[in-house]
Amino acid sequence: MRIPYAPSSPPSPTPETLAIYSRIRARRQPRPLIPLDLALLHNPQIADGFNTLMGAIRTQSSFPLALAELAICHVAVLNGAVYEWTAHAPLALRAGVRREVLELVLGATWRGGAVGSDEGMVLEFTEQSTKDVKVEDELMEKLKQRWTAQQVMELTITVGGYNMVSRFLVALDVTESNGKTMEMPARL
Repeated sequence: MRIPYAPSSPPSPTPETLAIYSRIRARRQPRPLIPLDLALLHNPQIADGFNTLMGAIRTQSSFPLALAELAICHVAVLNGAVYEWTAHAPLALRAGVRREVLELVLGATWRGGAVGSDEGMVLEFTEQSTKDVKVEDELMEKLKQRWTAQQVMELTITVGGYNMVSRFLVALDVTESNGKTMEMPARL
């Protein structure tokens, strides 16, 4: 990483920082803190806010999980975030994304590939939002016809949130993954 990782316990523990570390550990259980956490914990208050936001995006959304994971994987590919891809591609498959679709996303050949209508809308939204920031009105209308206003918001915050994550991961080279090849996960 381009800066050292923060320690896995607060160097100057206070009740506030101990509580923050405890909340982040609780979200990660049964796993230990991950490198992303240790990069963020240089500022425990920022790490705490990040943990709350991303935890809500991951666990409190009504948007279909498979489509959310597909969007996250597409963000990873578009931004060259190997660590994000490596973490989320297996989750996408477990959530129900077809392996063939994930391969098309990884190869940047999903247009014209065997993607369903919902998958295509999510991939197009993710690409426009990530690369252009502005999403075309026509696409937004299609999303609003297909999903509730809440779900359109949840897709939007998922794509925006994981763009934040990927940019943080790549800028600091968290896990020293920059320049490595993104690979499809082993078959489940």
